[in-house]
Amino acid sequence: MRYWLFKSEPSEWSWDDQVAKGDEGEEWDGVRNYQARNFMREMEIGDRGFFYHSQTEKAVVGIVEISAEAHPDSTTDDDRWECVDVRAVKPLKRSVTLDMVKDEPCLSEMMLVRNPRLSVQPVTEEEWRIVCEMGGVDP
Repeated sequence: MRYWLFKSEPSEWSWDDQVAKGDEGEEWDGVRNYQARNFMREMEIGDRGFFYHSQTEKAVVGIVEISAEAHPDSTTDDDRWECVDVRAVKPLKRSVTLDMVKDEPCLSEMMLVRNPRLSVQPVTEEEWRIVCEMGGVDP
């Protein structure tokens, strides 16, 4: 299993919106960055990801699971763009803010710290464990 982080502006697509989709999940569509798209191409069903509210909150708020591997993004006719489907697994007991991540020395190399603008990014197993513990959930 691999781990990921998905960033979303809560005013566009929030954790509550994701939860409302239930087990069916939803396409993680609209990504127009080649590196983020390529990361989604690496994802497999069952991989886990952090759901991150960007902009004002800047915090990991939940855990999602890949429910469909990379396929054409339904929001465009341009075949360069693909997306995965994700479903909500569980919320974190405590949101883990970007400041908290930056304050944790063991997370100094996390892509969220080094490249905060990328909307889809990998997370190492160790980073996953630490953020889960900070958020009050079992890794």
